[in-house]
Amino acid sequence: MEKAIQQIAQTMERQLDFELEKLDALDGGDLEAIRQQRLNEMKQRAKQKQEWLANGHGEYTEIDGEKEFFTVCNKSENLVCHFYRHDSPRCRIFDMHLKILAKKHVETRFIKMDAEKAPFLTGRLKIRVIPTLALVKANKTKDFVVGFTDLGNRDDFSTDMLEWRIARSEVIEYSGDILTPPSEGKKKSVHIQSKKAIRGTKDSDSDLSD
Repeated sequence: MEKAIQQIAQTMERQLDFELEKLDALDGGDLEAIRQQRLNEMKQRAKQKQEWLANGHGEYTEIDGEKEFFTVCNKSENLVCHFYRHDSPRCRIFDMHLKILAKKHVETRFIKMDAEKAPFLTGRLKIRVIPTLALVKANKTKDFVVGFTDLGNRDDFSTDMLEWRIARSEVIEYSGDILTPPSEGKKKSVHIQSKKAIRGTKDSDSDLSD
């Protein structure tokens, strides 16, 4: 074991020495080019963020109808849409977490829509369970979060857990371990009486172009 650890340490040391040698080999012009490239990337990112905010990113909002849904899809590369009903306590749990994630992930638009006012969309996307999150990228549904099944099948899941689940569909930028869900600890589930169905469609990549 000690020999293996020593070999790993030596490998890491060689890699570090190699990177330092590359930095030492750079002249003033190379360093300036790297600095300028980084500056341009930061400016582009700031410009992109302003465009996102102008399109409603950074807030969790409700849209009025199905026509607006297609308008939002055309303006935003990444979209999380919560199909809800007013009488569902679990929808309010999603609301709480999505408000937080909308502010954190300005690269993605977070919206909600009353499922009863969207018969065409719910039929087209085969939504049978409330609540359901439709995860959309480039006008195509990449995935669905159906109820709380993928969140430990519990009502007291964390915002981090929902963030991780959404990130698996690549509609938000995520710096954590995409293969391992965040630790939920040993909590007891809070059961809700008025509960909808559990399972839903597995259909993905449904074309959402208007």
